Amino acid sequence: MNDAQPASRSALREVRESLRGKRGVLVLLGLWSLVEALPAFLGGLLVTHAVDAGFAVDRPLAGLAWLLLLGITVFVGAWGTREVYPRLAAIVEPFRDDLLRRVVRGALARSASGEHLGDDASGVARLTQQVEIAREAYAGLLMVVRGFVFTVGGALLGMLWLDSLLLVLVLPPLAVGLVFFFLFVGRMKDRQRELIMADERLAEGASTAAGGLRDIVAFGAEGRAADALGRRVDEQALAGARLASIGTARFCAVAIGGWTPLLMVIAAAPWLLRNGATPGTVMGALVYITQALLPALQTLIQGLGGSGIRLSVALQRINETSGSHTSCPALLSGPKSARLPDGYGVVLRNITFGYGEHAVPVIRGLDLEIPQDDHLAIVGPSGIGKSTLAGLVSGLIEPMRGDIWLGGVLLKRLDPHLVAQRRVLIPQEAYIFSGTVEENLGYLRPEASRAEMEATVEALGLHPLMERLGGYRALVRPSELSAGERQQIALARAHLSAARLVILDEATCHMDPVAEALAEEAFAHRPGSLVVIAHRVSSALRARRILVLDGTRAELGGHEELLVSSPLYRDLVGHWRVGNTAEPG
Repeated sequence: MNDAQPASRSALREVRESLRGKRGVLVLLGLWSLVEALPAFLGGLLVTHAVDAGFAVDRPLAGLAWLLLLGITVFVGAWGTREVYPRLAAIVEPFRDDLLRRVVRGALARSASGEHLGDDASGVARLTQQVEIAREAYAGLLMVVRGFVFTVGGALLGMLWLDSLLLVLVLPPLAVGLVFFFLFVGRMKDRQRELIMADERLAEGASTAAGGLRDIVAFGAEGRAADALGRRVDEQALAGARLASIGTARFCAVAIGGWTPLLMVIAAAPWLLRNGATPGTVMGALVYITQALLPALQTLIQGLGGSGIRLSVALQRINETSGSHTSCPALLSGPKSARLPDGYGVVLRNITFGYGEHAVPVIRGLDLEIPQDDHLAIVGPSGIGKSTLAGLVSGLIEPMRGDIWLGGVLLKRLDPHLVAQRRVLIPQEAYIFSGTVEENLGYLRPEASRAEMEATVEALGLHPLMERLGGYRALVRPSELSAGERQQIALARAHLSAARLVILDEATCHMDPVAEALAEEAFAHRPGSLVVIAHRVSSALRARRILVLDGTRAELGGHEELLVSSPLYRDLVGHWRVGNTAEPG
């Protein structure tokens, strides 16, 4: 069995999953599709009446009236088409968003675990190209299949209304044409997959060559690099030519299923007339074939042979590269515990982590305990591993060696949803989405009451921001907020959440010292543990304990203790105070 068959089943399963729970949208889509298909159903009937009750009996005005009515139905059908697109978008856009989440999770998981670090270019190609290919192909597939069903259904119903003998001439070649096309679908999928793989190899090769251009020139390897990249260009061109060659099967299918019925009706016209058909009936049948059945068949075959094949192959490729990485590795390995941890204390034992198997570890042999209700500040030079440690503590990345426990349970054994209930990580660049202020604040705890939101706003001193935005019901546009305002909203979201372990990874760096102090004090008085990646000495002074990272070892203690024992901490405190005169002494 070739890869096309499982890929086909996968694509069909993905389509069915995307349609699940969208009954209301599908009903509206079907109703507007009926309106859109009105010209396909009435076209032949109205032409028949225009001929038989108008032009054939020397009543041109009556014939023109029937044709005018046909023109009106075209405008009605166009109205239906206009209303189809919003319903289609309501199905397609969530499908695209799901694919993006899947690819991003897979890319983050591979990056965090150090796998396939040389495959960044093809990962970008998958994210930016293949997801868009799948989105456009899915939309095209829904359009052409829906259009074919309603248009051809309307045309066949109209021909049945005119004369049942017409179906004898039309249905057999139509069925043969469709069967002929589907016989070649498997080979088309294989050729489309070859082209996508060639695109990925070309993107990877071009990125590698561009990144190593200086070394290539230094070693005089321009010719070898050009040859290697040229071979990938040739492979892509060959794959495109092979796909185009198999595409001729589509033209044959259209000829059999669309043009043959037209020829058969023309050839059988005398026989139809002898069996009771009128000239208008023959004209109406020709209208149904040329204006409805033939265009719908062409669109279907081109769509399935193009959009359908691309969708199937793109989904298969996306599943191959991200299906096994639907979450971060730290949350994947081993059986998952369905039990919520009893507590939220964190224990790290002999933790080592580096970005790549052969890279120098950023963190080496670290032991650390963060008990419940602790307030820990992590300090150190830029790039020393503070954010990496935040990712390890939160479970977003998995250590190369060592173990991490959350509430007495191995972090990698916990279900990610359970971990999310216990901790929240706010990064330096806060994520705010388009929606109301209330929706942004309650994102991690939708059931929060207005009184609880008001208490959070009060604790963080956000009343001036709330007044500027226009209250809880006001629409938030992230591009119109400053970086500091986005951080304030993200902090309020975390403060309002049920998580009892809060990690602030320079989450207040765009806020002034007064606002930062207010935010950290609010979290310190909130039930739970607080871990702060500090960028001001005041954050360290407010913490109960301070962890100093210097790249070779870690020192843990209080402010006064570290001033004596850690030269690096003394240097950092001096640098902070000199660089920011607003810092307290």
